[in-house]
Amino acid sequence: MALRSARWYAGQDRNAYIHRAWMRRGTPADAFEGRPQIAIANTASDLTPCNAHLSEVAASVRHGVYEAGGIPLEMPVVSLGETQMRPTAMLWRNMAAMATEEMLRANPIDGVVLLGGCDKTIPSLLMAAASVDLPAVVVPGGPMLTGTFRGKPLGCGTDVWKLSEEVRAGDLTQDDFTRSESSMIRSRGHCNTMGTASTMALVAEALGTVVPGVAGTPAPDSRLLEAAHGTGRLAVEMVTAGRSPSTFLTTASFHNAIVALAAIGGSTNAVVHLLAVAGRLGVPLTLDDFDRIGSHVPVLVDLQPAGRFLMDDLHRAGGLLAVLREVRDLLDDDALTVTGRPLTSYLDDASVWDPEVIRNRSEPLVREGGIAVLRGNLAPSGAVIKPAAASPHLLKHRGPAIVFDSIEDFHARIDDPDLDVTADSVLVLRGCGPKGYPGMPEVSNMPLPKKLLAQGVRDMVRVCDGRMSGTAYGTVVLHVAPEAAAGGPLALVRTGDIVALDVAARRIDVEVPHTEWAARTPSRATLDGFAHPRRGWERLYVDHVQQADTGVDLDFLVGASGSEVRRESH
Repeated sequence: MALRSARWYAGQDRNAYIHRAWMRRGTPADAFEGRPQIAIANTASDLTPCNAHLSEVAASVRHGVYEAGGIPLEMPVVSLGETQMRPTAMLWRNMAAMATEEMLRANPIDGVVLLGGCDKTIPSLLMAAASVDLPAVVVPGGPMLTGTFRGKPLGCGTDVWKLSEEVRAGDLTQDDFTRSESSMIRSRGHCNTMGTASTMALVAEALGTVVPGVAGTPAPDSRLLEAAHGTGRLAVEMVTAGRSPSTFLTTASFHNAIVALAAIGGSTNAVVHLLAVAGRLGVPLTLDDFDRIGSHVPVLVDLQPAGRFLMDDLHRAGGLLAVLREVRDLLDDDALTVTGRPLTSYLDDASVWDPEVIRNRSEPLVREGGIAVLRGNLAPSGAVIKPAAASPHLLKHRGPAIVFDSIEDFHARIDDPDLDVTADSVLVLRGCGPKGYPGMPEVSNMPLPKKLLAQGVRDMVRVCDGRMSGTAYGTVVLHVAPEAAAGGPLALVRTGDIVALDVAARRIDVEVPHTEWAARTPSRATLDGFAHPRRGWERLYVDHVQQADTGVDLDFLVGASGSEVRRESH
């Protein structure tokens, strides 16, 4: 077996001496003789609290790699904390992917175990692995355990939005809201709702990049460490077999990921992440594939924000494999996994242990709950909506627009008692796309006006070129493309224009005469807004970022470059 790392370590010349000598530090000589060098790409960081435990997981991976005859090499990589980073962690997803790709390529490694948890970490790791195409396998860090407040379970993220709206409506005191803080995060791990972190872990397994049955294991569960140990062993075997992402990630893999995304009621954020990963592999995935494959798939997982339960309930009830068994006829049998076996071969022994958490196919939570792709004169390149998180009575709606040019404009005016807004109004927020913010933040699920909350209104149609947290809910049309700051028609909408939403017809339109629409000029506040980066990554990002309908990657990062490095360092 010819190892990539031998290009650094084999031979007796000066360069091989340097590479070995600086890595010795007590390591036996046979560490460099035919033993696969396995990087452990670790996104642990105290500033990414959901990933803070991953160094413990890395230790178990290390034991597994050693046991299988490999050499484990922990490699800290860029970590993105969703709750901490301003203006939005999405601004750095592509940077994290690029940095990880370059470190994997530049170093003498033969394979990699990818440790991620919080929202952008697993996507960035998968993008990197797809581009460098070394044998790679993901270990998701797992969700936290469920906390309680006032005797009821708390869904982190989802209940933040709900409780904060209760405060604004006058139904919860500020003191009680503050008191709930210490209950919200009960343990290590990422959000326990079907937010983006949980979604991407489960979708990564459906894609074939996680050992089947592992995703969704709670972070404090000792079985996660057992799985990490086994994954370390697998990484060595993958190197021996030459099993890199390009050998098993195919169109069939993404088909299964989309079916899984719909069946679990997963986050709309998975759309931009899967499009970006597919772009790195050269897999011809499009926005319309999410509608074609997933929109008619039933939502079977009764989990917040669409349902009642939380991630440790899903694990207890049978996990992802039990869900996929219910929709097995919709899966592609040709899709392989990191183990070399088809994903569907793992479903025979899967069982549903709690049919309230994982619904039977004949009694779904939502009969057709997959992500719907909308088009129209407001979104010529597409927009998405998550029907399972929306109010059924608003899925077909006409109402006058109230337009906000930025999130700051929104916050300044939304609670103004004189704002001319009713429950039929459509809140339109622009300047929040990839270029305009920059970074495409999770602001699309706009808080409702206080005066409407006081009247008992709990949902309205909202339209935005930004994203929405996977833990959020509501009738929100998001990822509008092209975005306003890129000259998209969202920049032409004016307060008072009638916006028509028809999810069944897959339409989102502004009812303005064509001649008037063609004569309008974009709002300067939107075009000028926040798209003037001063330096560094932000400038590079705005100059090269693509739109939501193609995954928000940088144009020069699309496609793979492989693992070849042609020149020595000395």
